[in-house]
Amino acid sequence: MFMSIVYIVFIVVAIVAASIRILKEYERGVVFTLGRFTGIKGPGLIIIIPFIQKMDKVDLRTVVLDVPSQDVISHDNVSVNVNAVVYFRVIDPEKAILQVENFHDATSQLAQTTLRSVLGGHELDEMLAEREKLNEDIQEILDKQTDAWGIKISNVEIKHIDLDESMIRAIAKQAEAERQRRAKVINSKGELEASQNLLEAANILAQNPQGLQLRYLQTLTDISSDKTNTIVFPFGSELGKLFTPKG
Repeated sequence: MFMSIVYIVFIVVAIVAASIRILKEYERGVVFTLGRFTGIKGPGLIIIIPFIQKMDKVDLRTVVLDVPSQDVISHDNVSVNVNAVVYFRVIDPEKAILQVENFHDATSQLAQTTLRSVLGGHELDEMLAEREKLNEDIQEILDKQTDAWGIKISNVEIKHIDLDESMIRAIAKQAEAERQRRAKVINSKGELEASQNLLEAANILAQNPQGLQLRYLQTLTDISSDKTNTIVFPFGSELGKLFTPKG
């Protein structure tokens, strides 16, 4: 008789222990009764009827998902290796359990395919120069598709875009050619401005013969310090009259 009582007490204690669940503040429990969804519980102390009810815990904290490196062919047929990181969290535990078998793996696979699809539609220059815009495009697409799973994509960041050595050398040559082109453009603009200034100065001097003679004298003074130079000094008409014999 005593052993029977002990056995019954042991069974009761085991059932009570199996019935008690404690959920943390960031956890929720999706409860099924005889296989049917019957509600969301938590946080705190939760009572589950053994053998009749079952509970799946869902973490509501933001998950940092590292997207594995993906081989991407850009729109201009350049092969690159890209990896990214996705930040997401569950906002509807019911959908996260009922609508998809494993929401973490499903989000990871979707992020990989979306990354390849979005980047494959852009040229290499756009990948390198417009990373913020690409991040926003990928996030928007992922957020729309995971909404049915009760998941919110809060951020997407492309971490690295790796090129092979031959492509890096080609980009370096292209950048050097672009720098040379810009230098030539700047130099030509400077020459154009200088020629315009000289033309304006010539027009002003042409209107004032005395000023032209003074400019001649100033030029002679500037070059006279070098004794190795042979100086040919042109005389203007006004200055030449001083050396013309009268009569």
